[in-house]
Amino acid sequence: MQALELCPPESLARLFGVLTDIDDTLIGHAGLPAETLQSLHDLQAAGVPVIAITGRPSGWSEAFAMDWPVAAIVAENGAVMLRNLQGRLQRDFCQDEATRCANFARLQACAADVLARVPGATLATDSAGRLTDIAIDHSEHAHLHAPQIEQVCAVMREHGLRATVSSIHINGWIGEHNKWTAAHWAVHAALGQAFDASEWVYVGDSTNDQQMFARMPLSVGVANIARFVPQLQALPSYVTRGERGLGFAELARALLSARAGVAS
Repeated sequence: MQALELCPPESLARLFGVLTDIDDTLIGHAGLPAETLQSLHDLQAAGVPVIAITGRPSGWSEAFAMDWPVAAIVAENGAVMLRNLQGRLQRDFCQDEATRCANFARLQACAADVLARVPGATLATDSAGRLTDIAIDHSEHAHLHAPQIEQVCAVMREHGLRATVSSIHINGWIGEHNKWTAAHWAVHAALGQAFDASEWVYVGDSTNDQQMFARMPLSVGVANIARFVPQLQALPSYVTRGERGLGFAELARALLSARAGVAS
């Protein structure tokens, strides 16, 4: 990883849009910083769309989809897309209803097995809002050590689930969707065009972002990614000085400054 200020301005100036994680990338324990919210508005005003892709549940994400100046939020690691269409919440799924219903029973059985087999494991407090996945808390309101986290992942995989670890939760779901497929889906649905990774930057902070770090030509980690660096097999291209939302705002300023330089 190189410091963000070493990123060539021309690499930022040519970007069409920004893909971003939410937890510990846009928001922290105190919510969305005012500077970060302003950066989202500044990007929107400059015609730079922002799409957020998160492991958080649909229910938790709905208010943000309505209130933030973003083109879309894809929740539950690529399963549910939320958009504000002229003041009306639009919710779309990547799986049909019959598939979701069949998967739900398997997900709940897996969750019960995790709680029974992994000492200290607890469901994430946002579990009531989840429609297509399950989440175990490891750093938000509870704490699990690395061996416990790996045990949770192992149980999820025994049940045929995909498992990823974010900065706060261990998420498990059934299906081929992920943050990469979410990017393709959301760009096409929200913006009416095919996703070209070379035209976007991805911003993240943890292990469940490394698929995007590996596949995106340009990616940025906010400074608090340092916690996960020893566990990452793919690192972002650049890293900000600021943590969480302040790091995102740093990237937004750099991108907008680069575009202004080209325009002048």
